[in-house]
Amino acid sequence: MALPVYAGPLERTWYYAYRVICAAVFFFLIAPIVVIIPLSFNAEPYFTFTPEMLRFEAAGYSLRWYEDIINNEQWLHSMKNSFIIGILSTVVATTLGTLAAIGLSRSELPAKSFIMGVMISPMIVPLIISAAAMFLFYSAPFGMPFALTQTYTGLILAHAALGTPFVVITVTATLVGFDRSLIRASATLGADPVTTFFKVIMPLILPGVISGALFAFITSFDEVVVVFFMAGFEQRTIPRQMWAGIREQISPTILAVATLLVCISIALLATIELLRRRNERMRGVTY
Repeated sequence: MALPVYAGPLERTWYYAYRVICAAVFFFLIAPIVVIIPLSFNAEPYFTFTPEMLRFEAAGYSLRWYEDIINNEQWLHSMKNSFIIGILSTVVATTLGTLAAIGLSRSELPAKSFIMGVMISPMIVPLIISAAAMFLFYSAPFGMPFALTQTYTGLILAHAALGTPFVVITVTATLVGFDRSLIRASATLGADPVTTFFKVIMPLILPGVISGALFAFITSFDEVVVVFFMAGFEQRTIPRQMWAGIREQISPTILAVATLLVCISIALLATIELLRRRNERMRGVTY
C-alpha cells in the first residue's frame, strides 16, 4: 500500500519504521537458515567461510559435499527411509484426518469441541512426551506378544499420528464455507454416500486436503524425536542421520543435506500457498 500524499510527519515516520522493523524481523528469522547454503559449497571441510569464499574465488567453492551424499550409503539409505515413511504416513494421516474433519463439520455431532481437542492434542502435547508414550504403547500394543518399535510399521503409524492434526485443521477450515445442500442434492439425484464423497465433496475440499497432506509430509520428513525412541538402525531417517553426523563425525555433508531440506521445504510451502490462493478463489474470497 502506497503512502498517501496527505500523510503527516508521524504517519510517514511510522510508514518507513514499520518496514524497517519487518525487514529486521525477517532477517532475524531467515539469516540462520540462509547462511548454511553458501557454506554447503565450501571446498574445505570447515563450517566457516574460508578466505577464498569471502573473496568469491572459484577455488573456494566445490560440490564435493553433495557428491558425498550420492556416494555415501548411509545418507542414501536415510533418504530412502525418509521418503518411504513420509509418504506412507502422509497417506494414513490424510485419510484419517479428512474423514475426521468431515465428521467434525456436522453440526449435530455431540461433544464436537472435546473430540476436536483430542484430535489436535499431538500438536499441543510436548513432543518428548508424545514420543515416550508412543514408545511405551508400541512396545507391546494391547498386550500383544509382538512390538512395533524398531519397525517401519510402528514409525509410520507414529508419524501419521503427528501429521493427522494438521490435516484435520486444514480440511476443517476448508469445510467452513462448504454448502451442505449439495450433499442433499446429490442424494436426491440417487447418489450413494461414497459417490457423493468422491464426486461432490472431494473436488471442493481437494485444495485443503492436499495442503494438509503437505503439512503432514513436512512434519514426518523433519521429525527426529520420535525416531530416537521408535526407530532402529535400519529405520534411520535424514534428521536422525544428521544428528548422528554431528555427534560422530563433523562433516559439511550435513550442510549440503540441510540445504536440500530447505529447498524441499520452500517448494512444499510455496505449493501450499498456491493451493490456499486457489481455494480462496474458488470460495470467492478476494483482497
